[in-house]
Amino acid sequence: MAELANVSPGTVDRIIHNRGQVAQENVDKVNAIIEQYGYKRNILASNLALNKKFHFAVFLPQYENLEYWKSQIAGIEKAAVEFHKFGIVLDYFFYDFNEVSFKESVKKVLEFDCDGLLFAPIFYEESVRFLKEYEKKNIPIVMIDSNIDSNNKHAYVGQDAFQSGYLAGRLSSFAVKNERQILIFKITREIESTSVYLQRIDGFYSFFKDHDELTNFKFSEITIKDSGIDQLNLEMFSGINSVFVPNSRAYIVARFLEQNSIKGVRIIGYDLLKENIEYLNKGVIDFLINQRPEEQGYMGIAHLYKKLVLQEAVENTHYIPLEIILKENYFPAKKTV
Repeated sequence: MAELANVSPGTVDRIIHNRGQVAQENVDKVNAIIEQYGYKRNILASNLALNKKFHFAVFLPQYENLEYWKSQIAGIEKAAVEFHKFGIVLDYFFYDFNEVSFKESVKKVLEFDCDGLLFAPIFYEESVRFLKEYEKKNIPIVMIDSNIDSNNKHAYVGQDAFQSGYLAGRLSSFAVKNERQILIFKITREIESTSVYLQRIDGFYSFFKDHDELTNFKFSEITIKDSGIDQLNLEMFSGINSVFVPNSRAYIVARFLEQNSIKGVRIIGYDLLKENIEYLNKGVIDFLINQRPEEQGYMGIAHLYKKLVLQEAVENTHYIPLEIILKENYFPAKKTV
């Protein structure tokens, strides 16, 4: 480019990066060549030459002994390894499943200087307040697992929670002719009133509202805390034909039904946890809707990489496809001789 414009490489560099005084005649010549040849600055090469670092804060629940969040971390770490050579550095902030721990971590995240944030908003009200404060930093934010941003100001990677509940409703309706009693079994932690959880239930009911010809379905709900799973009893399942568990704890219901020799109850739940897979393969759980947590973690970091390092325009919403897992398509049935 310098040769075409008959100027020095230093002059071209100053014009491209808007540094220093350059004669207007030379500015016009270089800009004309840029327009003619479609020059585009190699952002990656520039960053590598400057040894520039991009710090991403990762703000998630503690993942020890939690298979779902371990998978999220696995995806995040995969992205970190892949993008490390381009200056990506991750700084982790974890919180326990209680509001006190969350608030303590919020203070640390707000004080930390970084270029982008990956965030899992488990506590709804507290997360809304945190985001409102964090927005003052004018830093890109990507949420995973739960989307609490109705205005689409921030990026989101995960499933459409309402649509996944709607799908669960459709799965419950298959091959049903007689009256069917459906139990929505909510096994929750103290904090689990997140929008994703409630949207699944809303989507489930909406399927049946939209299909008013399905008049033979009756619904009931039971809520117990995760710490009180010993409270399950036979009366809860009296007359029940289907159970919808709107989170990853379907295996708790499946285990109880198996231990008490209760058969013929269709169970629909979420996530490919080892215990869920065990009961899927046994035929106790009928359907699992897979959220692909590892893919969520990877795509969350990839979004920040594209936006900040490559400076690309990227879509704010990345919905993970709804994947229905049955015994036959997760663990192929063995052929009988």
